[in-house]
Amino acid sequence: MTLRTSASAIINGFAPSFWVANTLELFERLAYYGAKAVLTVYLANKVGLHEEAGFLAGLFNAVLYALPVVAGVFVDKYGFKKTLMACFFIFCVGYFLIGLAGMEYGQSIVEVVGKKTYVISVLLLTAIGGSLIKPCIVGTVAKTSRPGSQALGFSIYYTLVNFGGALGPIIAYYVRQDLGIEFVLIMSSITSLLLFFGACFFFSEPEGDVAEKKTFSKVFSDMVLVFANVKFMAFLLIFSGFWMMFWQIYYCLPFYATDVLHYNAFEFLETVDAWTIILITIPITALAAKVKPITAMTIGLGLASVSWIIIGVGGTVLATVIGIMLFALGEATQAPRFYEYVSSLAPKDQVGTFMGFAFLPIAIGSFTAGILSDWLRSSYLQTNPAMMWYTLSGIGIVSTVLLIVYNFIISKSKSALGK
Repeated sequence: MTLRTSASAIINGFAPSFWVANTLELFERLAYYGAKAVLTVYLANKVGLHEEAGFLAGLFNAVLYALPVVAGVFVDKYGFKKTLMACFFIFCVGYFLIGLAGMEYGQSIVEVVGKKTYVISVLLLTAIGGSLIKPCIVGTVAKTSRPGSQALGFSIYYTLVNFGGALGPIIAYYVRQDLGIEFVLIMSSITSLLLFFGACFFFSEPEGDVAEKKTFSKVFSDMVLVFANVKFMAFLLIFSGFWMMFWQIYYCLPFYATDVLHYNAFEFLETVDAWTIILITIPITALAAKVKPITAMTIGLGLASVSWIIIGVGGTVLATVIGIMLFALGEATQAPRFYEYVSSLAPKDQVGTFMGFAFLPIAIGSFTAGILSDWLRSSYLQTNPAMMWYTLSGIGIVSTVLLIVYNFIISKSKSALGK
């Protein structure tokens, strides 16, 4: 394919709403990861909820990633544009209220309901609003990618998500240094307000095939269907071990960087994963194209598990960067094949339903990672920080072994059935 042909495919392969939606997603991810980069440190050091900061951050992410299937009901009922505007409006209010908890003039409000109750309430509000964006953007990408361009469309979407994830923490660092950590949340609030107006004035309802309308009763019946599939649920639970490791980049790493490495710009370390993913995903996907999905996922999970040993043994900023880069290599090896494998587990007439629940490992991993991070910090940060990373590596290795055992059992059962 020539450069001219590639450019033509990019220009002509997508409706205008595709580019608007992806631009909105880029800046939404910038706001989200900017806030996420400092959230645990902010809750612990600025708000004063040190012992439960990881749990609260994990709860926020768990709700955000657990509700998109339910949020699809609102997309079907109110349309993409109204749902997207509602998301940005709630994000705007939510981020501001989270930031208010760390400001002097917000203390009178916080004290009325209690610090922990207030923080949980505003985190849940923000997460519920954030859950609305996923079906909106992904649905728009699918509807506005012309025939033959959908794979490229999702590749562009994934790249822009990672750019937002890489740029957000860097901006957060400078805002934190110049104005204060609470103003990172205000930055995310202002960005969300601008996105609200951007969606209002520039986003058009995408055209395309009308899918089956979702209802709350349909969502519930889908949940029963998915949870009853023992093989599928076992796989999702095993793979949540990867996300238990991933979220420690935001839950444990900032404290390790400042307290142990004495490296104040912890946000820069948090971006190493995203920048590495941007650089290596396409070549790694091409190299692993002929490898079976389950094999690629096992290799990726194994590489991600070993990465934490490098951080623990090295005990330096350079070792931390190398470790996170190796983790990103593992992520890039498994991530593109994960959804391919999930679709293969689903019965042929239920692929859409099962794909809708493929985010569950992220939610489960985030919630458990938050609880785990509080324990790791209180147990090892000041006494034996390397043990934090060895513990994470152990979780990853156990998950890798379980995945190998799972694949052996599944393969054996298929052989017994003559498949």
